[in-house]
Amino acid sequence: MSLTLVYRGPLASCNYGCEYCPFAKRRDDRAALARDRRALARFVGWIAAETTRELSVFFTPWGEALVRSWYRDAIVTLSHLAHVSRVAIQTNLSAPLRFLEQADRTKVGLWCTYHPEWTTRERFVARVHDLAASGVSHSVGVVGLRRHFSEIEALRAALPASTYLWVNAVKSHGGGEPYTEDDVAFLTRVDPLFSFNRVHHPSRGRSCLTGERVVSVDGDGVVRRCHFVDQAIADLYEPGSLDRALRPRPCPNATCGCHIGYVHLEDLDLYRTYGDGVLERAPAAPLIELGRRANARSSSRCGPSPAFETPLR
Repeated sequence: MSLTLVYRGPLASCNYGCEYCPFAKRRDDRAALARDRRALARFVGWIAAETTRELSVFFTPWGEALVRSWYRDAIVTLSHLAHVSRVAIQTNLSAPLRFLEQADRTKVGLWCTYHPEWTTRERFVARVHDLAASGVSHSVGVVGLRRHFSEIEALRAALPASTYLWVNAVKSHGGGEPYTEDDVAFLTRVDPLFSFNRVHHPSRGRSCLTGERVVSVDGDGVVRRCHFVDQAIADLYEPGSLDRALRPRPCPNATCGCHIGYVHLEDLDLYRTYGDGVLERAPAAPLIELGRRANARSSSRCGPSPAFETPLR
């Protein structure tokens, strides 16, 4: 059986200063960076030795990881392992991308978030075009702040037609005004899957692949079913611990409002939508089909109430 490991080490620094992020412009000292590097090396070593199952790896750092050479090296190393089918990472796309020339690019996925306050559209879009030309699977996203609507529209126009642009929903803007119907219509035209992100999906007792086919791992090797359920279920580095822990588990939380959580809820059927790009949030289906599915799901399941999702990087 295949297994996805969602890794978040101790790294907690970022070169950007987004107002909504607690890690904005935060710096790790040398000791913290050394600890993160050791933790990642240990994790990559475990992956390399675990050849009995097919593995995928998704890096979801608190900060920006690709500015650190050891994350770039890890992606290259993991991409060349025969039993690793995918290695993906969330990034603001500010770091050098030449390392991808050394990787097996057919296995790499980049979840790229655009922050218009911290880079130019021209610089960001140029990098996305390079990714598209190189064949690296990717998606691009932006936080759906009303003050950025014109920039979101310009971004969509400038991106390659094949690049999916997703929008992370926020429930209020500046003066506390919620999205209007016109706002929702605009954002749905940009992102046909926006309806999934606007709500907290009821999840308690529902079937979810986390804990069985997807697990979260921290820098110490503590295994949890996902980032949003704190209970530890295994120690990655204790022989046999992970195997004993993997089994179907209904979700214990009342709701799930973050993409990296709800994408694994089985009755949302989002694995069919994303296919091989499920980790980097890159759908497999044409956008017109995505819109059709999203509208059908929204009317039957999601309901109208907007919800806040902490914008992920």
